[in-house]
Amino acid sequence: MVIDPITLQVIHARLAGIVQEMQNSLFRTGFSTIIRESQDASCAILNTRGEVVAQHVVLPLHMGAFPACAAGVLRHYAASEIEEGDAFITNHPYLGGSPHAPDMAVLTPIFYRGEWVGFAASMAHKSDIGGPVPGSCWSQAREIFQEGLHLPPLKYISRFEPSRDIEAIIGANSRTPELVVGDMRGQVGADRLGERRFQEMMDRYGKETVLASYPHLFALTETKVRREIACWPDGVGEGERFVDSDGIELDKPVRIHVRLEKKGDRLLFDFGGTADQTKGPANIRPTVVRAACSYCVTALVDPALAINQGLARVIEVKVREGSALDPLFPAPVNTYNPTVHALVEALFEAFSQLTPTKKVADGCSSRSIIIGGRSNKTGKSYVQYEIFGGGSGGRTGKDGVSGTNVNQSNARIAPVEIIESEFSARLRRFELIPDSGGAGTFRGGLGFVREYEILDHEARFSLRSTKHSVAPKGIQGGFPGRTGKCTLNPNTEKERVLPSRYSDHTLYPGDVVRLETPGGGGLGNPLERDPQKVLSDVLNGYVSQEKAEKLYGVVIERHNGELRIDKAGTSKAREF
Repeated sequence: MVIDPITLQVIHARLAGIVQEMQNSLFRTGFSTIIRESQDASCAILNTRGEVVAQHVVLPLHMGAFPACAAGVLRHYAASEIEEGDAFITNHPYLGGSPHAPDMAVLTPIFYRGEWVGFAASMAHKSDIGGPVPGSCWSQAREIFQEGLHLPPLKYISRFEPSRDIEAIIGANSRTPELVVGDMRGQVGADRLGERRFQEMMDRYGKETVLASYPHLFALTETKVRREIACWPDGVGEGERFVDSDGIELDKPVRIHVRLEKKGDRLLFDFGGTADQTKGPANIRPTVVRAACSYCVTALVDPALAINQGLARVIEVKVREGSALDPLFPAPVNTYNPTVHALVEALFEAFSQLTPTKKVADGCSSRSIIIGGRSNKTGKSYVQYEIFGGGSGGRTGKDGVSGTNVNQSNARIAPVEIIESEFSARLRRFELIPDSGGAGTFRGGLGFVREYEILDHEARFSLRSTKHSVAPKGIQGGFPGRTGKCTLNPNTEKERVLPSRYSDHTLYPGDVVRLETPGGGGLGNPLERDPQKVLSDVLNGYVSQEKAEKLYGVVIERHNGELRIDKAGTSKAREF
């Protein structure tokens, strides 16, 4: 069917608007802070084959998760069993496509005048889905059976009637049943909104026109990506990074390696050199690997690229069965995010050998803290789950960003006011860490320190982090960023430094947790940084005067009460 270009672009924009509206609905109806404040969720529209038609990318990893979850539903249910008003759920990393058990997918079939035409889908992190520790991310898990309740693709709602049995089972396996079930219902509501908007679009443009637009939209995305790739020189790039540990073998970094081959308009990602699957939960599934590759291609080609099946057609991936990127069931996967960050950084290193004008140093990766207990305020169990970043790496032509999340982790930092009003903790510090960004022509962004005091009752603390021993790498002569650190009761007799992956430490009222996040690596020789930028960094408190002179060769003096550059001293300090 021929569709005129204007109508095609209007349908494309309409699809993008639908998933954006779904996303807004999900965030506004979220029960838990992880959805409502941190926005750890994504929404999408899929066709009847489970291919992504449109997605609002908050978490790029969900680009690979949605098709895998839909494939799981289609394996378990025949088309004749998919009816109007149904909703399917799954959080299984092997039987579905969720990155780990807390990520629950909800897919509702879209019907138009009695005909099934696709899915509206959402995926959102749950505050607790059972398992040994609050938050369901046990760093010492040796199999997924220790990671909480896993649901294969199930029909949660049948003809608009929810299964109270399924809700009861999920609620009985969670420390925060009201939040988990409430968030699930919010996901269904967001999907229903997507259904209505999709039906309205078909009313406006016709079912045949909308469905016939998919191949054209996929082709536009694929063509755009392949055209850009074709402009790059043919060749091979390699990248390698290490994760601190798998949570069990604490002195054994996990190697992530990629060999990227570019020929014409094709890219082949070969991860055969990656370490074997780990004992602890540092493994990731191939669907997540594909999503990470898709993310990197999108970032290099066009950050505003339409996300659909056309992008997936470009990505050719080879992973080794039994490796950390294709583990054998039931290998644990729950603290997967540090591994994905190492994977993305290895990919960018490989890409930098093919796209020399687009380079970025390593960022801070991501980390979560989880504090679970029973509140004096409500008498109910709570799970305080927060996601953090730190500093991003210096980029071609730009400094890194301070106090941010990086790469595939786009979640927001929960506001201080929300944390203190909803949980039994007080935030004593939340500030950037001077000199934590790696020095370079383009400086790495700064990490930050966030310090909590436990107020009432004992609580159980877990940490899912990385880059506490392996520093964010600088490139082209740039310096590494400062490593992260988690300290309990700092500057006291009870002071203790925790490894980057740690679970189930008991905290008592008055105990303090200090989390220092890594800074980003620098790009380029620090001695080539504009001295005025160094002075600005000193004035803003990003770089100390000592480091300005030692690392950047910029001597700063005080004159008439103001700081200024000592030009003669700087020239001497920068002599090679």
